[in-house]
Amino acid sequence: MDELVERVDDQGRVLGMVVSRRQAIREGWLHRVAVTVCRDERGRLLVHRRSEQLSRFPGLYEVAVGGAVHVGESYEQAAARELAEELGIRALPRLLFTFINRSGLSPHWLGVHEAVVPDAVTPDPDEVAWHGWLTEPELGSALLEWRFTPDSHEAFSRYLEFRMAQP
Repeated sequence: MDELVERVDDQGRVLGMVVSRRQAIREGWLHRVAVTVCRDERGRLLVHRRSEQLSRFPGLYEVAVGGAVHVGESYEQAAARELAEELGIRALPRLLFTFINRSGLSPHWLGVHEAVVPDAVTPDPDEVAWHGWLTEPELGSALLEWRFTPDSHEAFSRYLEFRMAQP
């Protein structure tokens, strides 16, 4: 069954119109997506390769875990739900920023979060084919060599800018 999402305007405000995510993508309607950049206690970043059976970007790598914000959810609630579903962990991701992401299948508001998570995660094999921990320099090299989702490049670039701007 397709996920139900809420359409939002160009300011990120919920419009009160519930649609399927598939329809939002097909029509190019703005909706919300929440992702979390996961770090371990040593500061390494979790990278994963999407399962080949997924309909969106099968087999591509990602630097964040996430998915659609369901009807009635906040970005933070969606990010926490996705961490539990995809990695089998309970964490409270911290929302860092949002922006309209025009890379990928359709435009959407992307809420980028950060969370420190345990090294030992139990990914859902239906979602994650492989995962590993990389340092920032290793991830920088991987972004040039591996095939990542369009969201990964944009979200990670903005994530690094955000971190560098913090005191």
